[in-house]
Amino acid sequence: MLLIELHYLPCLEYFCEIMAANEVLIEQHENYQKQTYRNRCRVLTANRVETLVVPVLRANSKVPIRDMRIDNSQQWQRQHWGAISLAYAKAPFFEYYCDFFQPAYHNKYTHLFDFNWELLTICLKLLGVSPRIELTEWYDKAPHSQVLDARSAIKFPRSGNDFSFCLPKSYQQNFGVEFVENLSIIDLLFCQGPQAKQVLVENIKL
Repeated sequence: MLLIELHYLPCLEYFCEIMAANEVLIEQHENYQKQTYRNRCRVLTANRVETLVVPVLRANSKVPIRDMRIDNSQQWQRQHWGAISLAYAKAPFFEYYCDFFQPAYHNKYTHLFDFNWELLTICLKLLGVSPRIELTEWYDKAPHSQVLDARSAIKFPRSGNDFSFCLPKSYQQNFGVEFVENLSIIDLLFCQGPQAKQVLVENIKL
């Protein structure tokens, strides 16, 4: 069983961890942690890798993740969807998948956890991956030995402290630039479409 926190449009490593597990526990009783993938993702634009950050209110370690509120006073949804559209409009499968994601950038979410959960559900559906996922009932600082505790193991930026993710297995990305590893899952989906799941399979450590 894998124990892991929710991320915003998670990276490839995150999905490799999920696919390598028989069961998944999503941590919902932790405190929020700044400067992590919990509210940010990385996408490839024409000139650089861009980090998209969901603005939050009272961003400190004393706020439970389920209570972390999004700062909707900022126009972050328009900015994020604009950046995603600009980056991937010419990707082979953008037009097939964009309608699944676009509504999330028009609906107003109050809490970061709910927004991330909605996007994770969409990504798993498009990948054709259906693991058994449950939410934690309490915060367990030291889970029992049958649980692989991957909470906060996927660092921003990546530190190499992975469990099930093996690099490099590249795929064709936009703009003809040098391959950039471990971007958000949307990079893989928009560029590879139905082959995205197989790319992940090839990146799972045996």
